[in-house]
Amino acid sequence: MILFRQEIAAAARRIAPWVRHTPVLRLAAGELGLGFPVALKLELLQHSGSFKPRGAFNRLLSAREAGEVPESGVIAASGGNHGAAVAYAARALGLRAEIFVPEIAAPAKLARIEGFGARLVRTGATYYDALGASRIRQAETGALEVHAYDHEAVLAGQGTTAREFELDAPELTHVLVATGGGGLIGGMAGWYAGSAKVISVESEGCPTLHHALAAGRPVDAPVGGVAADSLGARQVGGLMFPLAREFVAATVLVADQAILEAQRLMWDRLRLAAEPGGAAALSALLCGAWVPPEGARVGVLVCGSNCDPGKLGG
Repeated sequence: MILFRQEIAAAARRIAPWVRHTPVLRLAAGELGLGFPVALKLELLQHSGSFKPRGAFNRLLSAREAGEVPESGVIAASGGNHGAAVAYAARALGLRAEIFVPEIAAPAKLARIEGFGARLVRTGATYYDALGASRIRQAETGALEVHAYDHEAVLAGQGTTAREFELDAPELTHVLVATGGGGLIGGMAGWYAGSAKVISVESEGCPTLHHALAAGRPVDAPVGGVAADSLGARQVGGLMFPLAREFVAATVLVADQAILEAQRLMWDRLRLAAEPGGAAALSALLCGAWVPPEGARVGVLVCGSNCDPGKLGG
């Protein structure tokens, strides 16, 4: 695990010119109706509106260092945020990008992908359908695949989020993270490696890591609910699973209504425009699905902002 921390540190150096060091917002006890202070890492302010450029840039830059980026460019499948990040990173690096997304992808995310100049292909009902189609296309073009979560360079890139959080809030004892395919929480758990307890928060409609840990291996899980476009992987990645099994302290499931209430509260009280997946981790505190132990110093990752602004108020 020390080796993986070294990989995250190397990723941080590699991507530093290309990503934002996002701020930490410290909330006093009572600001959100909680009886304890909370530190929010505002990764929703990252380029393209989520944490995803960290992994995308690390994958592309490390591949470029190794001379592995073909003239045909890059290809990715995504629920939306990863695709926007790959499109953003590819444009920044002068590469062509082709992004496959499922029909459930949010219009705000589709607009971002196309706005960053990528070719967008909508196909299939779920992320896994889009992934299958993208791999057929990749075999035709030879483009470099940028997997949304199950690649070492992507995992290490996402782990830089935890490295930053620890630098800016070293006092934290517990960190809550929303989980989908597991790239983010896997990278963060690999960085903290038990120095702070990492708590996974998932939608009841997408209990991917919860099912995997119960089964002892990645298994299929349902894909549904308000956060499915960002948290809706059918299985967690095989690379992150050993990290989660060793270093994720607890998994928590939250209802759609709790996620939507957290999203509205973040807008009403803080003027933070979080998408449902970005509000999921905080919702576990607000609805009481996870209660910190006495003396805990709690951090929450707010991971994404690509939503329809018209839905924030109600």
